[in-house]
Amino acid sequence: MRKIYGVIIFFLIISINLPAQQLPVATPEALGLSSTRLNIASDIIKEAIDRGDIPGAVLLVTRKGHIVLRHAFGKSQLVPEEREMQPGMIFDMASITKPVATATSIMILVERGEIRLWDKVKAYIPEFSVYIDEEGNEAADARLWHLLTHTSGLLPYANAKKIEEKYGSPCPLDSMAVYIAKLDKTCPPGTEFHYSCLGFITLANIIKRVTGMPVDQFSEKHIFQQLGMKHTFYTPPEKFRDRCVPTEVIDSKPLIGVVHDPLARLQGGISGNAGLFSTADDMAIFAQMMLQGGVFNDVRILSPLTVERMTSVFPEVKFSGRGLGWDLNSAYSTNGGDLFGGKSYGHSGYTGTSIWIDPETETTVILLTNRVHPNDDGSVVPLRSKIANIVAGSILEVD
Repeated sequence: MRKIYGVIIFFLIISINLPAQQLPVATPEALGLSSTRLNIASDIIKEAIDRGDIPGAVLLVTRKGHIVLRHAFGKSQLVPEEREMQPGMIFDMASITKPVATATSIMILVERGEIRLWDKVKAYIPEFSVYIDEEGNEAADARLWHLLTHTSGLLPYANAKKIEEKYGSPCPLDSMAVYIAKLDKTCPPGTEFHYSCLGFITLANIIKRVTGMPVDQFSEKHIFQQLGMKHTFYTPPEKFRDRCVPTEVIDSKPLIGVVHDPLARLQGGISGNAGLFSTADDMAIFAQMMLQGGVFNDVRILSPLTVERMTSVFPEVKFSGRGLGWDLNSAYSTNGGDLFGGKSYGHSGYTGTSIWIDPETETTVILLTNRVHPNDDGSVVPLRSKIANIVAGSILEVD
């Protein structure tokens, strides 16, 4: 009887220490990949660390719902003291917030009939101005899909210090949204692609105005809790701070569990453009949900048609190369490499994070780095492309 109790306790201890809802693990060969080819990725990452491009990284690769590579490299922290990187560490996801939290929340509301993609932005934020040309002619009103595809005419960014002087810190989301709404637009909506954090801050404000819930609460309730993503959240709880990977050192202190993006930080860490923290394992769960048409472990987040719409180039603005929140073929999509097909999609984050999903081969490449630590001078753009190419090149069996 004592032996039985001992076995039970042993397995309870193991289950407590395993990541929640982690995808099953398989050898690369079992899923049609070459280990020899895939392991080249480790060498490339180590070379980048040795050059000083990044302090450290976590690489996670999945195929057909299984983890085939999950490894940590280098240091999670260099100052004030060095710390080793661990596979389950929590990263500031930066702009990956846009598709994972904000766009997904918006599309949930579309599915529920609470909003439409063709709704005018000013239907929710009346102060949202239109583009006016040199002759004083007014352009058409921007729609919600313009915000999602970065074709609304909004500027890429805004001066956080200037906004803080006007509204204080933290700046209320409504005040931030109205400030953005009144800014002069760069072009008529739907005519040019300008990657804009301001558009996704606006979308987060629309989520709040429609549901009464800020984007952190809405996405937590309707996405992350549903999927069992227990290490994905805005403003990480104190108990998880020691697992957070530091970003830039500001005022002689590294940001740990505090969002790096200035506009998101000005809003208390809750924003539509940045602010989400997560792990490679949790991102793998989200990616698998997308690959399975919006469902994971019998929990449906989105419909298959919604996933298809989000991850296809939006027909009204094909020149943008963007879906609804996701990047397919824009100037920012180099993290997808050169070999994955035209149906693949993903996103990257300023802090050094990236995710790329290929539905044709059922493959996900998640590369999380801390390139902004400690001085915001690291480089990861070429590395992302190389890693994606190595993973794609390791796939030897294609259905």
